[in-house]
Amino acid sequence: MDRDGEAVEHQARVARPAARMRSALVALLGLACAFTATGQSGAEPFPSRPIRLIVPFPPGGPADVMGRLIGQCLTATLGQTIVDNRPGGGSTLGAREVARADPDGYTLLIGSAATNAIGPTLYHNIGYDPAAAFVAVAAFSSTPYVMVTGPKTAAQTVRDVIADAKAHPGKLNAGVPNGAPPHMIAVWFKDATATDIVIVPYKGAATVITDLLGGQIDLAFETTSVTLAHLRDGSIRPLGVATRERLPELPAVPTMIESGVPDFVAESWIGVLAPVGTPADIIGKLNAAINAGLQSPAIQERLKALASQARPGTPQDFAAFMTAENPKWTAMAKLSNLKPE
Repeated sequence: MDRDGEAVEHQARVARPAARMRSALVALLGLACAFTATGQSGAEPFPSRPIRLIVPFPPGGPADVMGRLIGQCLTATLGQTIVDNRPGGGSTLGAREVARADPDGYTLLIGSAATNAIGPTLYHNIGYDPAAAFVAVAAFSSTPYVMVTGPKTAAQTVRDVIADAKAHPGKLNAGVPNGAPPHMIAVWFKDATATDIVIVPYKGAATVITDLLGGQIDLAFETTSVTLAHLRDGSIRPLGVATRERLPELPAVPTMIESGVPDFVAESWIGVLAPVGTPADIIGKLNAAINAGLQSPAIQERLKALASQARPGTPQDFAAFMTAENPKWTAMAKLSNLKPE
């Protein structure tokens, strides 16, 4: 082979690997484009797996009762929803778990005054800021509080309780779920009436009612969702409702205001929160499912049986409500001067 032929052959040998590399790069680029296009067009619709609804309190309490109803609403429209009780730290442990979850709509929180105001006020280094960690999904319900007493307590009215507590400081006691809204209400009652009532902390509302029935404690402040069945069968006695007007379900029971405690109004509100960053379209689907559930006869009947009021609305409605409601509970938490362990 002459020199010109050798030169041509050398250039061909050099060009062949470069050409193969270019071909490989083009092929890889094509695969990447195809993968991206397939991923975009084949994205799984929400939800494609069970939704986890975290209740940051033990089973049996008002948050748990409402959480399970919300779970039914979500399951009816969107598929399986798992209710997961994660109590501890005055609701902050469960709330922190949601705050740290992926913002994909699959981990949600039962929000309340405890998660948004009380827990963050009482507990330090909780690992989340409720104003920055969560986004509103939907309000669900509001439920009135009732001051109740057990069968072994002599008091027939709120005024009887106040008179007895003033005459015998430290004699009466009230059971409360530790660090929860009823705890704050009991502290508020003591402050508003200048009485010395011993507050006995419990892990949850269910055990409070058990000990009230057994006569181990004298008083409790609990929601109608927890107490109404016992009130109807006469096993515990209502003294006053923390509402502005008497309840249709308990028309003979005076309000706390009627009983001489001015402006003593409080409700247990429950709604659903998601980690901040959850896409708006997913929030919209969750909100629509909850609102649809609130329109169902089964859920309406269940809420009525608990003397609870449905709270349908937009995520923006719920966010505005929490902004207005949280300062009241923050002030109560500060008044309690509670030092959680």
